[in-house]
Amino acid sequence: MTATPHTPNDIGRLLVRGQDRPRIVSAVSTLLSDLGANIISLDQYSTDPESGRFFQRTEFHLPDLGTRIDELRLALGDNLGPLDLEWELVDATRRKRVAIFVSKIDHCLLDLLWRHRRGDFNIDISMVISNHPDLGEDVRQFNIPYIHVPVAKDDKASAERRHLELLKGNVDFIVLARYMQILSSDFLDQVGVPVINIHHSFLPAFIGAGPYQKAKERGVKLIGATAHYVTEDLDEGPIIEQDVVRVTHANTAAELMQRGADVERLVLAKAVAWHSEDRILRDGNTTVIFRK
Repeated sequence: MTATPHTPNDIGRLLVRGQDRPRIVSAVSTLLSDLGANIISLDQYSTDPESGRFFQRTEFHLPDLGTRIDELRLALGDNLGPLDLEWELVDATRRKRVAIFVSKIDHCLLDLLWRHRRGDFNIDISMVISNHPDLGEDVRQFNIPYIHVPVAKDDKASAERRHLELLKGNVDFIVLARYMQILSSDFLDQVGVPVINIHHSFLPAFIGAGPYQKAKERGVKLIGATAHYVTEDLDEGPIIEQDVVRVTHANTAAELMQRGADVERLVLAKAVAWHSEDRILRDGNTTVIFRK
């Protein structure tokens, strides 16, 4: 078994966004340098150099970060506040805790569990929650709790209350690995953490049941998958990653489904990795992603 790697000690990440203007990069670099930090990587992007939105991700090493993080937060507020910037400071050595939701379709779930076990993700999977009991034995082989919460058609609110009891204070983000239930706006408001979904098409194409049969009937030459953040607007949240694979008229709907499953696994894995490494900055209904 491959051991899960850990982030070296005293590594921090600083995420900055706001109206673009002179001195932002200088202010961040000077502040970190004055505190004795060594910048490891710095990525930035501006939508327009004159009046655009500015985004920056900085990874740095600061000795004794754990005991100095409050000092750093105060300094950031004093220095970046006058520039009217939003910022987030992350202790990169703290692994993000994740809950995975799934129904009966297992390929995305099992791929995430396998990648986690072999060390592809620097996360802790706290639990898997499902509205069906079917995948419990598969998940328990990875030594991860599997919690069955049935969802009644006429009382989804009860299931969501149970979900909130399980999740509150225990996870940093949620992954829907082909969870075939719509989350209510109340649940999204109360859970208080980002939710990532994988959708089996290029949104908004082929929404709903039987997407691959619909794709076959339409005679598509490309099928794809989309990972996105979940919002109150169904399947319209900010897109994180998309990919496609070519198909032909000779492929059956079952073959399209098989090829689509491969794309779904890869796209979702990238989204989970990027989010766990603080590489995604949301901007309204779009995302800025600083890839490796």
